[in-house]
Amino acid sequence: MRKPLLTFSTFVALSAALVAQSPEPPLAETRLTVSTLLREDVFAGFLQKDLARLSRAEKNIDLLLASRPGERASLIAWQGSATLTRAAFANEDKRADEFKKQYQRALDLFAEAKRLGPESIPVLAITGGSLVMLTDRLPAAERAARWEQAYDAYQQLWKLQSAAIEKLPLHHKGEVLSGLAQAMQRTGRTTELGPQLERILTLLPDTPYAKHAQQWKDDPASRPQSSVACQTCHGPGTLASRLAEISKQSN
Repeated sequence: MRKPLLTFSTFVALSAALVAQSPEPPLAETRLTVSTLLREDVFAGFLQKDLARLSRAEKNIDLLLASRPGERASLIAWQGSATLTRAAFANEDKRADEFKKQYQRALDLFAEAKRLGPESIPVLAITGGSLVMLTDRLPAAERAARWEQAYDAYQQLWKLQSAAIEKLPLHHKGEVLSGLAQAMQRTGRTTELGPQLERILTLLPDTPYAKHAQQWKDDPASRPQSSVACQTCHGPGTLASRLAEISKQSN
């Protein structure tokens, strides 16, 4: 019994060290959106299972809800993302009761965010992106409904952003196109998927998105076990980079 305890202690220590190495988000810096302040920690949660970073994000969401009431819809969506992450962890760890509690809370939070911002691009992007990253980690019985929800979110994003899609930064453009493609594949919309892959190849040449879209085009059998989305997900340094940009603007 001692070895697992030692392993868990090591994990906690490593997670704490990673938090210490990442900058504390400056919540009072109103030139940064709440998404910029939160996404790096939330992504560390569901991409690396870094519970310390995920907990910091959840704490900061609560603080931002008090200080930035005008961005409540986006903040509630981020709460949904963090909570769905915990639901996925509980499912993978076979903690059924904890899964049910976190999963239902995540659904309620996404519903509340949509009610507050039915056409909010941040809400749609956070909701759709979270579902694309986490739905395959949920129980099989829950996946169909969540992939439909992801498809709906990305369809709305496409309607809102398609006219300006070519002008968007690579990450934003790529995630809208690839998230929609992945949701099409997972919901069985094969007729829609072919043209969507061609759109990715045309609008995102020489990018990771195009590489994976070509793989899906060439090898349809690989699609259910692979992903075209989150090819330029936010890694370490995103917040620090934005802070450096703001500092330059101030000088």
